[in-house]
Amino acid sequence: MKAIGFTEHLPISDRNSFQEFTEDVPSPEGHDLLVKIISTSVNPVDIGVRSGHGKLEQPKVIGWDTYGTVTQVGKHVSLFNVGDKVFYAGSFIRPGSDSQYQLVDERIVGHAPTTLKAADIGGMALTSLTAWEALFERLEIDPADKEQNANKTILIINGSGGVGSIATQLAHMAGFKVIATASRPETIKWVKQNGADYTANHRKNLVTEVRALGFHYLDYILNLNDIDGHWNEIAELIRPQGKVAAITENHRKIDLQRLTKKSASFNWEWMYTKSYYHTDDMITQHEILDKVAELLDKHVIHPTVTKTFKPINVANLKKATELVETNHMIGKVTISNE
Repeated sequence: MKAIGFTEHLPISDRNSFQEFTEDVPSPEGHDLLVKIISTSVNPVDIGVRSGHGKLEQPKVIGWDTYGTVTQVGKHVSLFNVGDKVFYAGSFIRPGSDSQYQLVDERIVGHAPTTLKAADIGGMALTSLTAWEALFERLEIDPADKEQNANKTILIINGSGGVGSIATQLAHMAGFKVIATASRPETIKWVKQNGADYTANHRKNLVTEVRALGFHYLDYILNLNDIDGHWNEIAELIRPQGKVAAITENHRKIDLQRLTKKSASFNWEWMYTKSYYHTDDMITQHEILDKVAELLDKHVIHPTVTKTFKPINVANLKKATELVETNHMIGKVTISNE
């Protein structure tokens, strides 16, 4: 089968930053599905993995968003059949989706939506899982308790990015007063389309921005970008006994003592934790993706893909990567064979 990977950490502009190569089609065992890839996407995690140094002994295939067709199943598979259309974000410790075929554990796979284009489905799994886990697991929000949530506020920092675009929709669905940060006219328009009730400019002081909207403290804060730069604002804005979650790593020490007198909680969200450690609740990612597919098919939430390149090849993967590297991407970019 054909796959796209890299053997050296090079700038995307380098002609050898991605290379196509051939390898054997893998065979599924246990809970594995063998999936033929139809569409995939580029996420910030791809950029992070490529940003290392030195040469690799063998090509590394990345890509952590997939829509495809099940072609073979392992002997312990019970959730899917050959021919099923599926979507998933895969595992951080297995080869990625920039390939013709991929092995994936069925417990982190969902049945694909049936009403969306292939390119749209290929950009939904990673961000949906991240947003869902951050909101409904880490922050312990009950998405069904709309009456209670209607009295609560949530600030989503970086509302126009991939995760922010779906997190804003899910928070709106749950009934919250949603403040999403955006700094440009086009991103402000985008977050409002996704259900934001208010916007705040993350390039300005967020304390000033939020309080100008009439909110002194916030019940929940979901940080999706630059936790170092926003930490003091987060600590000031979170209400006593409020909850904070973040998906981006800090690069210097963050002062958790600033939350102590407020008895506020802080939680990390890394979507790959369950598959990386094979946690007992790994199958919840299958359940979440099935629920997301249902919400998409019922038009409760909508896809967040704003740019697609066709087909999946080295040139288009490089174009998609360049877009994400600008850090100005609205929503998601995908690469699709359909």
